Amino acid sequence: MSIKSLTNLRDYLCDTLTPANMIWLSTELAEYVKKEEGTPRAYTMDEINSMLDEAEANFEAGRGIPHEEVMRELREEFAAEELEMA
Repeated sequence: MSIKSLTNLRDYLCDTLTPANMIWLSTELAEYVKKEEGTPRAYTMDEINSMLDEAEANFEAGRGIPHEEVMRELREEFAAEELEMA
């Protein structure tokens, strides 16, 4: 689902649901996510440091995608989604 579709759905729900219904919906969605994906766990500091070390090593080795390329790809993806919605 595109970002625009999700934004439109969010806006629609916020405009039509009562606060009590919003609380109920958010509780149900949270329970669904826990059941489907499991409760996320916090990373340990060792895990975080290990991920940072790996990311820094990849950066130093020239692996990765430059910011400009990521932004270009995102703009292209968003433009394609906008065309689909039109």
